[in-house]
Amino acid sequence: MQMHWPRTLTIVRHGQSAGNVARDAAMQADIERINLSDRDADVPLSDLGCDQARALGRWYSTRTIGARPDVLLASPYRRACQTADLFRSAGGCEDDIEILFDERLREKEFGILDGLTATGIRSIEPQQAEFRRILGKFYHRPPGGESWCDVILRLRSVMDTIALHHADRHVMVFTHQVVVLCLRYIIEGMTEAEILQIDREADVANCAITEYQFDEGKGKRGGLSLGLSGFPCAAGRLIIRPPWL
Repeated sequence: MQMHWPRTLTIVRHGQSAGNVARDAAMQADIERINLSDRDADVPLSDLGCDQARALGRWYSTRTIGARPDVLLASPYRRACQTADLFRSAGGCEDDIEILFDERLREKEFGILDGLTATGIRSIEPQQAEFRRILGKFYHRPPGGESWCDVILRLRSVMDTIALHHADRHVMVFTHQVVVLCLRYIIEGMTEAEILQIDREADVANCAITEYQFDEGKGKRGGLSLGLSGFPCAAGRLIIRPPWL
């Protein structure tokens, strides 16, 4: 059988970022805006996020060569780039493997809602809050931003690129929360209700991995089946559990 899929596809959410910390603080204080001066693309990892990326790299360094990635793809956003670089420097893969950046892996564009908390959306953009309530977050597209469907459209082309250029290899993708969920939606053939239920349960953990293995028995040309999932602890061990918990 000619391989049309990566041997292994591992999807990683970036480590904790300064934006994650600021968002959590804003939500706890129930204020309208997240206190950030950087544009979304330039938000760096927090100190904890750096530790998480290194911990993931240390865990992969204990795996056999065949179980470690030989292709690294990353969103060009700073926090994803840093995660990939720290993963590599901690021994997660060979140190001469290039990090390939792909803008299609960037986080969902929030448009006029960028930087607003749920409280801020309701008070500053009540019309958009109502549109979102009616349409649901899967289909709602804020002005200047994207819906989840828009993200899924660009990710379908990413999957085609991976199949074309990286068949029969272990590809690791460093990206963002919504992108992780949308990739799961594509790969696992989910419905809108199924992926939004997962999203409601909890955030995707920082530096969580969702790993798929090629399964030749899946369809006429094979496919990807969910395998390992979990997230690293400070000691460099992987806690095996669903990555969205």
